[in-house]
Amino acid sequence: MSKGIFTAVSGAVAQTAQLDTIANNIANVNTPAFKKDSQIFREYLSAYEKEPNVIPVPRIPASIESFYDMQGGDKSYVDIKGTHTDFTQGSVKQTGNKLDIAIEGEGFLEVLTPEGLRWTRDGALKVDAEGRLVTKQGFLVMKDGGQGQDPATRAIKVNSANLTFSSNGEIFDGAENLGKLAVVQFGNKDSLMKTGLSMFGLRDNQEPEMTVAQEFQIHQGAIESSNVNAIQEMTNMISTSRVFESTQKAIQAYDQMAAKLVHDVPRLKG
Repeated sequence: MSKGIFTAVSGAVAQTAQLDTIANNIANVNTPAFKKDSQIFREYLSAYEKEPNVIPVPRIPASIESFYDMQGGDKSYVDIKGTHTDFTQGSVKQTGNKLDIAIEGEGFLEVLTPEGLRWTRDGALKVDAEGRLVTKQGFLVMKDGGQGQDPATRAIKVNSANLTFSSNGEIFDGAENLGKLAVVQFGNKDSLMKTGLSMFGLRDNQEPEMTVAQEFQIHQGAIESSNVNAIQEMTNMISTSRVFESTQKAIQAYDQMAAKLVHDVPRLKG
């Protein structure tokens, strides 16, 4: 009986992770180009770990039909599989700042950070003291071409902050063409992981399937908004909180049964 408490605890832990994720989504509802996250859960059956000679458990997901074959000896837990990022497009919001750009469609801006190349859809740009186009954090924005070479050679040097961006990503400083923004897309977005500051890096042991983006449009004087729907996230938070409260009640019930058993055993022996 007491082992059942661990199933309830696993559910509570899972809902806590979900609440943390939802809270982070809500906190970033106004963060440019932020992509919302959700937790992925799966059922974990403890019998999968056991050798066939321990208990005759069929190697199939648990069901009512298989319960009696398992003699009720299996335990089912909630396993946190990982975090899923929703890459759907956020709305394009006009800012009037000529150094702000929003990507509509596929693609990420390629930028150079102290940790190496990273990718972002946050197009709030500026010109640093050395006359280079950088993100608001000061990371170099890359231009297209020369991939595989030293990324620093792809920095964008400008003469003024009066830049013009074409819809296909070409950069003009007055009449001078400075090149084209490095806008790349990923065939497998699951290879990306958040690294903070609305940026993404590559997961270990993942093939990025990275190519030059084709289906996109640059909007100057605008930024992409977060794709978080605040009302939906608040609804999710209420629903998750209720599930968490239910798991707490289950844990309390198991705890009370265990306490009653401990109290009654000595009396039964006497």
